[in-house]
Amino acid sequence: MTIGWHFDNTYSKLSNTFKENIKPTPVHDPELIILNEELASTLNLDFSKTDKKKLAEIFSGNSIPEETNTIAQAYAGHQFGHFTMLGDGRAVLLGEHLVNNDNRFDIQFKGSGRTSFSRGGDGRAALGPMLREYIISEAIHSLNIPTTRSLAVVKTGEKIVRENLLQGAILTRVASSHIRVGTFQYIAATQNIENLNTLVDYTINRHYPEIKTSNSKALDLLNLVMEKQCQLVINWMRVGFIHGVMNTDNMAISGETIDYGPCAFMDHYDPKTVFSSIDKFGRYAFSNQPPITKWNLARFAECLIPLIDKNEDTAIKLATDLIDNFQNIYEDKWLNMMRDKLGLFGEDKDDKKLINDLFNWMEKNKADYTNTFCNLMDINSNELYKNNEFIDWKNKWKKRSEFNNSTKEKQSKLMKSNNPIVIPRNHKVEEALAQADEGSLDKMKKLLDILKNPYANQNNIKEYQLPASLNNEKYQTFCGT
Repeated sequence: MTIGWHFDNTYSKLSNTFKENIKPTPVHDPELIILNEELASTLNLDFSKTDKKKLAEIFSGNSIPEETNTIAQAYAGHQFGHFTMLGDGRAVLLGEHLVNNDNRFDIQFKGSGRTSFSRGGDGRAALGPMLREYIISEAIHSLNIPTTRSLAVVKTGEKIVRENLLQGAILTRVASSHIRVGTFQYIAATQNIENLNTLVDYTINRHYPEIKTSNSKALDLLNLVMEKQCQLVINWMRVGFIHGVMNTDNMAISGETIDYGPCAFMDHYDPKTVFSSIDKFGRYAFSNQPPITKWNLARFAECLIPLIDKNEDTAIKLATDLIDNFQNIYEDKWLNMMRDKLGLFGEDKDDKKLINDLFNWMEKNKADYTNTFCNLMDINSNELYKNNEFIDWKNKWKKRSEFNNSTKEKQSKLMKSNNPIVIPRNHKVEEALAQADEGSLDKMKKLLDILKNPYANQNNIKEYQLPASLNNEKYQTFCGT
């Protein structure tokens, strides 16, 4: 019997500055809760002949696959603007699994026990937050947005202490790598140029081999990462996703969405929407995601200054000019993304005003973000959209659409590929998590099944399209540590 693991662990071969060699802490009584068979197939892994008890042993870290070299990675991070030396305080990287000899994926346990980076924490994770990451990361993947993914969740059979006693759990996360802006910050803080060069070369070899022979590798890397991160946040804005904890240690150099802590999707449109219980001042609110992306990239640029140019003033100018261009790149991409959402081809000087007028109406009338665009596709009508102001706006939109020099069918196709019909509605996620905590995955599995096809107008999904009823109770999410 063979599962098909094929580990090749290049990151663990870096010097000890980059990591700690450590194994997951064994757990008392592991139980497999969910296995992502579709992802397993993508990874050329076959668990069909492995019983649930053995799977629980594997995905809890009690039984480590051969050829792994388990480590906790070192990194730093600006957490809500404050710099801290961090690292994997509750995660262990098993290694890099190769698919077809050239596609490399990190396999990481989250909630696998204490490491030297735990800073007094217990190194464990609770069932609810791990299942939340499973649901949301799979939803983001189905929305065609780059993301880490979830392969499995096990219960540990142990209780962990948070506000209350909670069921312990471990999530297996799959990523193209776990190299973060914070990884560069950690190495830069040690002021070891050799290690910084090593990290730049490693990152380029792994993610951006097209610039391996460049004479300006550090600047080119900064430019490529900026492009990827800009496109990522554009996609978040497209679907109303709020990451919730955009610290520099949660910005992956690969351009994937990483770390699903206090994340959630916006219901009624409000650019100031915040769900995180610890984001008291709205630093990571919906509308702040683009400027925070730029801020994080500026911290990345600071790390690379010694490698951009031997003359520090020249290096700072080159990096500053590049980062300052973020706003222009973002605005162009955002405007084109919004044209796609509205099914508009070409460009018109009044497009930005047309889009902003829609957002102003949505905010004033507490219109649902997702369903407003569905309404424009003749899906999901209700009394709100019979509002005279909205009808006037819609007439302007239709008039602009006439300049498309394209067919109604093409417009419809463009809109349907950019506007999801279903998203992980926060109250439906909470319902699924509450039931899972009581031992049933029925609601979670049904939710996951519907979220696999977010752009399709499926049958019997009405309850998954409705936002939670407006009340005075603020919906909050928590980071899980």
